[in-house]
Amino acid sequence: MSAVEDAVAALRTGLPVVLPTDTVYGLCASPHEPAAAKRINELKGRSDHPIALLAASSQALTDCVPELSGRWQKLLDQLLPGPYTLVLPNPERRLPWLSPGREATIGVRVPELPGQAREVLERFGAVAATSANRHGEPDPRLVDQIPGEIRSAVGAVLDAGELPGIPSTVIDLSGPEPVILRAGAGDTKGALATLRRE
Repeated sequence: MSAVEDAVAALRTGLPVVLPTDTVYGLCASPHEPAAAKRINELKGRSDHPIALLAASSQALTDCVPELSGRWQKLLDQLLPGPYTLVLPNPERRLPWLSPGREATIGVRVPELPGQAREVLERFGAVAATSANRHGEPDPRLVDQIPGEIRSAVGAVLDAGELPGIPSTVIDLSGPEPVILRAGAGDTKGALATLRRE
């Protein structure tokens, strides 16, 4: 099988995979299985930490969380694809295991994906995703920087060479005003200006 087929097959059987994004290498799994989210956190050496819902398009996000349509869909289409993770209201508490302790919100992301990674997501759908590193360690911009215990535990690794290595900017939109939870890649000021016009 090809690397893409290996990754899709692994995701379908509940195994995590490593996929390249527009920022860093991501540790990804099916978002629909609580055990898969738990396994991601175990591999990172942490517990009960939020995991983003990552997709190839904003439509794929709303397929998983229909409440993101309407006003949020317009906003997603304005900011994404890009190096941003947006924390949005999740009133129906869909996929609550992705946001332990904050089940009324969900982090979503649509990166500019390298070719094979895009193909995986177009075939599989959205994934639960976080950076493919141990908690507190540097974000991997090369496959060789991903810890061996993670690489040996996943069902597939897609290697796209060197990535920028700067994680996404995380913006919390669940309150009355946008809040930057993590400054990272992208035009943070421009993103905030766009958000405040809405």
